[in-house]
Amino acid sequence: MDRWIAATLGAELRGAPTAPVAVDLGYGAAPWTAVELLDRLRRVREDVQVVGVEIDPARVAAAQPYARDGLTFAHGGFEVPLPAAGIGARPLLIRAANVLRQYDEAEVAAVWARLCARLAPDGLLVEGTCDEIGRRHVWVALGPEGPRSVTFATRLGSLGKPSDLAERLPKALIHRNVPGEPVHAFLVAFDRAWAAAAPLSALGARQRWIRAVRDLRDAGWPVLYGPTRWRQGEITVAWDAVAPRART
Repeated sequence: MDRWIAATLGAELRGAPTAPVAVDLGYGAAPWTAVELLDRLRRVREDVQVVGVEIDPARVAAAQPYARDGLTFAHGGFEVPLPAAGIGARPLLIRAANVLRQYDEAEVAAVWARLCARLAPDGLLVEGTCDEIGRRHVWVALGPEGPRSVTFATRLGSLGKPSDLAERLPKALIHRNVPGEPVHAFLVAFDRAWAAAAPLSALGARQRWIRAVRDLRDAGWPVLYGPTRWRQGEITVAWDAVAPRART
């Protein structure tokens, strides 16, 4: 996720008139994800600031020894407090991984809206779910106007078939992986493309993945970005292609 953020938000990070602020919302029991986010983003912009935000005061206190230039920790939740960045500061990035899993699907839109309202005008909210060791991850990217895309990412050597990623769908989609829903149709099509690309397995899982993604794009799925990202074990599609159907 950090690698994808650095690549797709790079122009905005470099072009920010002042030191950009990124938020790691709900970093968890240990602050490693916030530390890693700072390291990744500083390869793009040296003065970027990362604020780790946690609802549990004990976790904030435990993270303080890891604070350093550009990395601070704050107590809070969806209001996204940024005390170290100054009153009224608006983040260029809010990353929320494994935060909404315990919420009801009906609550997601309101949380998205609240977080997007905190973004800078060209900012990005990245919200999704991953497995415990980061091999499989699916996230939604949203701008201030709402959801833009969904990215499916995997460590290719561990992948059996693309639909294995279904168990890591974010809350907005995980209950929609059923016949008649667009995300289910996408995963079915991806499995078929993956099976058709099986002869490329002799060249490695990466080449098989690239071929399957290209075939999906050629079949009309709105695949964003190109082979540079596909090679990383990623596929990003426009949100509208997999967005949940309205319930009746």
